[in-house]
Amino acid sequence: MKRDVNSEIAFTHILSRKKQTLVASLGVTVGITAFVFLNSLILGFNRFFDDQIFRSMPHMRIYKDDEISKSLVSKKDSSTLPVVVNPKFLNKTKNLINPQLLVNEMNHQPDVVAAAQWVSVNLFYTSGKTQMNGIASGANIKEADAMFDITSTMVEGKAHNLESVTNGILIGVGIAEKLNLRLNDNLTVISSIGASKVMKVVGIFKTSNSISDKTKSYMNLSAAQQLLREGPSYVTDIYINVKDPDKVAQYKPFFEKLSGYKVEEWKEANETFVAASKTRSVMMRSISGAILLVAAFGIYNILNMTIMQKLNDIAILKATGFSGKDVIKIFVSEALIMGTFGTLIGLTLATLLVNLVSHVYVGGDIGFFPIRFEPSIMGLGAFVGILVTTAAGFIPARNAAKVDPVEIFRK
Repeated sequence: MKRDVNSEIAFTHILSRKKQTLVASLGVTVGITAFVFLNSLILGFNRFFDDQIFRSMPHMRIYKDDEISKSLVSKKDSSTLPVVVNPKFLNKTKNLINPQLLVNEMNHQPDVVAAAQWVSVNLFYTSGKTQMNGIASGANIKEADAMFDITSTMVEGKAHNLESVTNGILIGVGIAEKLNLRLNDNLTVISSIGASKVMKVVGIFKTSNSISDKTKSYMNLSAAQQLLREGPSYVTDIYINVKDPDKVAQYKPFFEKLSGYKVEEWKEANETFVAASKTRSVMMRSISGAILLVAAFGIYNILNMTIMQKLNDIAILKATGFSGKDVIKIFVSEALIMGTFGTLIGLTLATLLVNLVSHVYVGGDIGFFPIRFEPSIMGLGAFVGILVTTAAGFIPARNAAKVDPVEIFRK
């Protein structure tokens, strides 16, 4: 019965001060709208840039690391002087031993999504008198497609045409435009060591990354080996994609032990990008958190003023049998009502704003604004909104519970 009375008193207080209630609820609305929108923006941008990186970079790369020549005489004790004669990188082949066996081993690991043999070739694309530099990836097209989803980027031809055309090549739209190439045209490529090969354009792709589209190409593993004047067993890298790219640091020691080679994970190769992503997250969350904090102070001030103005009412309630817990419930209920109302309106506005911004075309490599409706962010926003408003209401409510009715009546 008391619960119904407490709620009725809370509603009476709220309805008797409609303007203050509306102002407090609007503060929560603005805070929740900003919180959801900014966090959706962070998630959208991070997902977009991750997708851009993972279109051409694996989660992990296995390769043979360079070695530096060692001293001619090792230092065994303090009386021995090490002899070093112009130490340089050793001229050793970077070919991996039994690469197919390693790929099979990787594919049997439970957390591995895809693994592929890889050979990268620095080269020049030549058509007539026009020449431009770039980099070609030699790989098994099935393995490469499973890793980078090349098929989804094709605008002309098919990625798997490489399987039936040994001298086929897939080129970016930037290369095609610069060299005026179309499907089934011939293209001469010259590697950095001077080997040349006439290739047939069997597909044109667009990754929405202008740099990749102007330099990147795919060819069969055998073609890349020929351009480097190497044999059919020559493979310099094994690319690996795992289920959770954020956990690559945990997988790294295992794969190094399994392969016996150096393992580089994508965060090591993109430290600047990772730092920028963290900076964006900290900035956006700090701003949204500050807005929510301001909204919480609004509720706190309104409830605090209400309590100061209704000390006589509180004294009467306590004198007629209401306990301190009942008083806390009354004012916390008021905070919850204002917070819930403001949160619901805020989530609605945030959804409309996210939907509106997602249809804004910004052009360039980004296209449409990289933001979309995120149920997890909405749920987090609702939780944070209720939590913050409850905390803001509890502090003045606890002070109200400590009111001594005798002291109030004496005044």
